[in-house]
Amino acid sequence: MFPYDASLVAAASASPQTVADVVQILESIQAICADGDGLKWFNGLYLEVTQAVQARCQSAETGAEGFANPAWIAALDVRFASFYINAVKSSLSGAATPGCWQAMFAVRNVPTIARIQFALAGMNAHINHDLPQAVLAICQATSDPPQHGTAQYNDYTAINTTLDSLMIATKQTLHVGLLGDALPPVGRLEDTLAGWNISVAREAAWNNAELLWHLDGVPAVAATFLDTLDGLTTVAGKALLVPVL
Repeated sequence: MFPYDASLVAAASASPQTVADVVQILESIQAICADGDGLKWFNGLYLEVTQAVQARCQSAETGAEGFANPAWIAALDVRFASFYINAVKSSLSGAATPGCWQAMFAVRNVPTIARIQFALAGMNAHINHDLPQAVLAICQATSDPPQHGTAQYNDYTAINTTLDSLMIATKQTLHVGLLGDALPPVGRLEDTLAGWNISVAREAAWNNAELLWHLDGVPAVAATFLDTLDGLTTVAGKALLVPVL
């Protein structure tokens, strides 16, 4: 779709081991993407989110206010990011990709879609589809079930206020067309922006991780649930990406 897609695939072929690795990969993707590429506007937001998590982890390591268990949060951050990085690689190389991600990649060059729509569509795919699986994977690795009220859950939600602030700023700075042109007054888009809440989405993701944990002994049911989740997230993503210009 873009002449530099092979470079994006190369950047997404790295396997991050640390949050710093994730930041480096996201910075590489950001540097490659042109302004007219919708991927740039989700990736830029995700880079800011990851840098915020990195800062909180580093604060905890130095004894300042941060997470109770920064190592757990860092591991979750890396596992979570891998879903997005792998989606970039698979989609742009023609491999099978979750429908919720493909919905965004398929229209990333459409100039009648606003930058904020790409940012929200990416967040939709990443949080609603990827985050429950990332939480499940980390909890399985540590043999600690995802439960409300645990230290892990408290750390998971501790970043919500920071993320909400980032989203408020993003809704303002990216409220322009893909090429930076002004948007006409569009009530539907305003309603969409007002209705998007990252904390609510992350809470739903944690609840789905709990459900997936209990479905561990019935893989066929778990697979059906994930297929359904991808389908619902895809529908939401396509709705977020309806052209407004």
